[in-house]
Amino acid sequence: MIYSQMSDKQKQDYIYQEYIKNNRSFQNIAKDAGSYPNKIRRDAIKYNIPIRSKSEAQKNAIKTGIHSHPTKGKKRSDETKNKIGKSVMENWKNIDEDVLLQRKLKAKQNWEKLTEDEKAVILGKANAAVRESSKTGSKLEKFLLESLIKMGYRVDFHKEQLLANTKLQIDLFLPNINLAIEVDGPSHFAPVWGDQALNKNKKYDDKKTGLIIGKGLFLIRIKQTKDFSKARSYVIFQKLKSLIKDIENQSISQGKVLTIGDE
Repeated sequence: MIYSQMSDKQKQDYIYQEYIKNNRSFQNIAKDAGSYPNKIRRDAIKYNIPIRSKSEAQKNAIKTGIHSHPTKGKKRSDETKNKIGKSVMENWKNIDEDVLLQRKLKAKQNWEKLTEDEKAVILGKANAAVRESSKTGSKLEKFLLESLIKMGYRVDFHKEQLLANTKLQIDLFLPNINLAIEVDGPSHFAPVWGDQALNKNKKYDDKKTGLIIGKGLFLIRIKQTKDFSKARSYVIFQKLKSLIKDIENQSISQGKVLTIGDE
């Protein structure tokens, strides 16, 4: 039957069956019914049939094969990835404080909805990741290591150094220019594992800083407050390269602590 010849009840049943049950688009329904998409959509609203959001419609179009995924199978260059990452970073920097607060509250609410067992699993995985990174290095440390090696630097990674008869492990050490690089995650400046652990970390960091500076080495401390992302790591590396250049040009005197943030 042609759509225009259907009764209201027939139109309602037809749209519900095709749109809701069969998951079809208004365009496809209209094509089969001898009508046009906007007419079908208006009637769906008229008959109180739930309309998919734009996001839901896009997902459904990809799922049903009407449209292909815009990025699936496409390989982006590192330059393109960095541009996208930087754009995301800028959006987060410029986000409205009220919107940011709402997102934080939403995340907190989602956490509180979890069962104790679900929370325990998540915390267990987080603890395991921290322990693993302390042994093999964090993602940011590995990113910096690879980037420095590509530039031709010799880098000692998580290698124990003898400082004032005390063996201390330096995250990244460039022996040719006497540069020690320490990547400090949140547990170095926030009570992630409690106040006692924070105080212990601070004392250890102060001791390590004193021994490194006391030996006349350069020290760069990188403060990592945010989760790892290649775009953010690339920005940090650009800052690091600039400081290394100053050290090589003897623009910076030895025995000085330099800092880099990830803001």
